[in-house]
Amino acid sequence: MIYLHIPFCKQKCSYCNFHFSTSLHFKEEMIAALKKEIFLRKDELQNKNLKSLYFGGGTPSILKVDELKSIIDEVLKYFSFNEDIEITLEANPDDLDQPFLKELAQTEINRLSVGTQSFFNEDLMLMNRAHNAGEAESSIKRAQDFGFENISIDLIYGSPTSNFEIWKENLNKTIALQVPHVSSYALTVEPKTALNQWIKQQKVAAPKEAEQNREFYYMSEFLKDHGFNHYEISNFGKPGFHSRHNSAYWKSHEYLGIGPSAHSYNGSNERSWNIANNKLYIDSLVQNKVPKETEILSEADQFNEMIMIGLRTVWGVDLKVLNERFSEQVLAHLQKEIQFKLQEGILIIENGHLKIAEKHWFMADGIASDLFMVN
Repeated sequence: MIYLHIPFCKQKCSYCNFHFSTSLHFKEEMIAALKKEIFLRKDELQNKNLKSLYFGGGTPSILKVDELKSIIDEVLKYFSFNEDIEITLEANPDDLDQPFLKELAQTEINRLSVGTQSFFNEDLMLMNRAHNAGEAESSIKRAQDFGFENISIDLIYGSPTSNFEIWKENLNKTIALQVPHVSSYALTVEPKTALNQWIKQQKVAAPKEAEQNREFYYMSEFLKDHGFNHYEISNFGKPGFHSRHNSAYWKSHEYLGIGPSAHSYNGSNERSWNIANNKLYIDSLVQNKVPKETEILSEADQFNEMIMIGLRTVWGVDLKVLNERFSEQVLAHLQKEIQFKLQEGILIIENGHLKIAEKHWFMADGIASDLFMVN
């Protein structure tokens, strides 16, 4: 599978620390560089038949449809598409107007991941989103009118401008709109963001973990009651609508990341990442050089990653795979570290898979990190 990072946004969200630029000055050069990188790295994926292509960012919907199509055509020069390939475009509601969707429906893109975040203006203003509550709702209906059935929306809970009743209404609107997939995240305060600065200046209250915990578990039960599978900590999908792309990440499949700051993984012990600088990225590709760094993962790194990713999912970590892949030293470490958590019911073993008991999912990252090996 291939991930394409489009590093442009209209404006900077207050909570975001991803790599992007609000200037489109180098847009044409960036698209040319992305195509060059696809060509230069075409042999890094062993499987040339793609099951997933994902436009992420940034805001990929900031590109024109013919620009998106030209990137897809470049991929098709070197790879084939599986007959049921999932091609996802991350999009902001304010970009999904009628002309854009009409053109988009004529391309191979068949899944939309819409950055809704909330259906309430107070939340959207705090987040400095480019859309309003009306657009959050109308963009989804419009996309459905143009034949897009495979739609995921992002929702953020635990905002200082929200409360439990508002959160319940966000979920009710989601059900009313018949969206088949939801990715939902607690509002987190990242360094070097506007939100972090506002909280330090006491202009905005800090998110409260207890409230986020309550909203998380309410969401989980509510969406399951409405036919969703809670298949990863932050992801809910109706049968047949799980994100194939993200599921492949969680199952440690190989993937190729194209674009500034994009990461790649060979499915075993090698990870690489591109430089997070648009100008340097473009300049390197003009010279036929991929500006990336590569890391060979130690056994401890591989173990930690498998634990971190696996314990975030409903599938858990396959103990048979662990036993086949890792040394006796690693397995002895795991046995020692999980004993107490098994006794306390924090961890469970089910059908040969190590899992976090669902009532402890909100603390999954902390539980997983307790099991890590230190190099």
